Amino acid sequence: MQIRENPITSELGRASGASFEAQGEGPAGTCSHKYKRLCLYLIKPSKYDDEGYLIRYWKGVLPSNTLSCLNGLSEDVREREVLGKDLAWDITLIDDTVQKIPYRKIARKDRQAGTKTVICLVGVQSNQFPRASDIAIKFRKAGIDVLIGGFHVSGIMATLPDLSPELVTLKNAGVILVAGEAEGGHWERLLRDAMQGRLRPVYNFLNDIPDISKAPFPRINPKHQKHYALEHFGTLDCGRGCPFGCSFCTVINVQGRKMRFRDVDLLIQRIREDYRRHNISHYFFTDDNFCRHKNWETILDRLIELKEKEGIPFHFMMQLDTQAHTVPNFVEKAARAGCRQVFIGIESLNQENLKAAKKNQNDIENFKKLVDSFHEVDVVCHLAYIIGFPLDTAESVRQDVEKLMSFGAGQASFFMMTPLPGSMDYKNALEKGMLLDADLNNYDTFHETHRHPRMKPGEWLAAYEAAWQTFYSTENMRRILARDLKGDNYWGIFSNFMWYKNSIDVEGGHPMICGFFRLKGRLERRSGYPIEDRWTYFKRRCSDILRAMRGRWKLALELEEVWLATRRRGPLEQKVIAEIARLTQCAKEWRDLRVSELQNLYRKAAASLEKKGVYRFRTPSGFRLWLDKWNIFSLRLTFTRAPLQHFWENVGSAWKRGNIWGINYIRLFFATVEESVLFVRFLLSILISGIFLRKH
Repeated sequence: MQIRENPITSELGRASGASFEAQGEGPAGTCSHKYKRLCLYLIKPSKYDDEGYLIRYWKGVLPSNTLSCLNGLSEDVREREVLGKDLAWDITLIDDTVQKIPYRKIARKDRQAGTKTVICLVGVQSNQFPRASDIAIKFRKAGIDVLIGGFHVSGIMATLPDLSPELVTLKNAGVILVAGEAEGGHWERLLRDAMQGRLRPVYNFLNDIPDISKAPFPRINPKHQKHYALEHFGTLDCGRGCPFGCSFCTVINVQGRKMRFRDVDLLIQRIREDYRRHNISHYFFTDDNFCRHKNWETILDRLIELKEKEGIPFHFMMQLDTQAHTVPNFVEKAARAGCRQVFIGIESLNQENLKAAKKNQNDIENFKKLVDSFHEVDVVCHLAYIIGFPLDTAESVRQDVEKLMSFGAGQASFFMMTPLPGSMDYKNALEKGMLLDADLNNYDTFHETHRHPRMKPGEWLAAYEAAWQTFYSTENMRRILARDLKGDNYWGIFSNFMWYKNSIDVEGGHPMICGFFRLKGRLERRSGYPIEDRWTYFKRRCSDILRAMRGRWKLALELEEVWLATRRRGPLEQKVIAEIARLTQCAKEWRDLRVSELQNLYRKAAASLEKKGVYRFRTPSGFRLWLDKWNIFSLRLTFTRAPLQHFWENVGSAWKRGNIWGINYIRLFFATVEESVLFVRFLLSILISGIFLRKH
């Protein structure tokens, strides 16, 4: 199930991601060179926003599998001492989305006697290529060796007869182009060529696909993990390749359609060691289609043993195709092994669209059954949907999103159809002379990169943005969380809502490239864009920060509303609700009462329970019930902020009219306290849930 080029399904979902391979020069052995130290910088580039500013955050969401894979391969070469027993190594991982590249520090190190510096731009996607080019040119001007690999370089070389203009430009600047995967001794040979000063301009070994069964695993770097919100989260590829032939996919043309697999014993050993050494308890299995792994059942059985016999609190998420639920025992064993979420590319609800994209394995009639089968075992479904197939219209997209929500999936991600370099769609578009956007920065699956046959310019983007707003509306979030979810699933989905809504409404970007708290350096702007003077930049940043603060406050209140409507009621509160239902003779009638009526009914229910001896004053529960009965600021049965919101709107209207004497200041005081109490309870619930999820 490969869908598009984005951080989760493409960058994390591919092999080493760095896509580095090197031509062999003979068997590995000693390496003769003049250097005493190798400074190896593995850099995963970010991208630029529409104003040309670099996209960087204080904290990221998920670590880069590319960096972990290249770190593991580099450590393996160092430990085997094949580049020299006395060679000192400095391996530095830099994720450009959360770290600043120390250009001056790197240049100073390179000038030290006996030091060899190598810059590796890894896992570079098409939308990241402009940023990668700027980084590469800057280091080349300092005389430092630069290598660039990833799905853009590999995709172009896999599908087109000649290098594209942007690759020719980098090649002419002395940047080494590398296509293919890094295992099979290729990474070691590349480093040897660099140390001996005989790097070739181009390394293309896409046809030399390595065996990964015994290949080094991705390695956790504890220092690097601190740049992400989820430090206990790791990534692993159990296998690579995909047997399907989707026309919009780049994976099948770079990694191949023949699937390859890691050794199961080594895989389980790595998971065990990561937990014991680095406390990694949650993984994203980056395989494009885990259920097609020939050893999927053995892996799941071994994971079950880790959980049930060794007591490792292991959980994971994975990518699947739409037929996964038909594989015997797969769904049940995945849940028992610790699967919490599955990412599934359903792509479209128009069967003709799917047929045109050669995604014949998707049958829209089975989508609801697919989702239900995972929900029955408490595994959350995350559906991926592409907007912009040839038969789509603004109205059909709206209807499809409504139908998508009817499936009951806990999460959805939307993408705009983009002919990514490396896919057959891109190759066919070039052959047909289709007018494509020349700016690779826009090839991120949330920009219009070509004219749509049925939607006007701007209409396509509007339909895409409306899909996000509709699915992640307050009403649909409440509907999703109102299901009978387990505690960890409830807060897992809720935390994803926080991430996605912050990205969509506050950061204004796709959740899969967004982190938390945008940083925007004045000097870190795309080449060709002017550097703003300090005063202009200061005003811009102040405006950005104020807008973000207002957006986060609005988002917090919206999520509080969702939480109030769906939060899990404690045993005491449930008994009060049952008693109210008995008193009112209608289980739902209490929700329609005014606040004052609800308070009176709550007191009556509490008194009735106390009289029945269900709760006695001298017990903790009884004391709490008695306290809640008279405490007007108690959460009680509050399920909405609507009365408070209505009051604040009236206060705002009176203030705008200048009718300050028409405001009920006593009510204003109590509303302020009540609002504060609700919000503090909401924040405490999130904090406690975070601790719970971390432990479980």
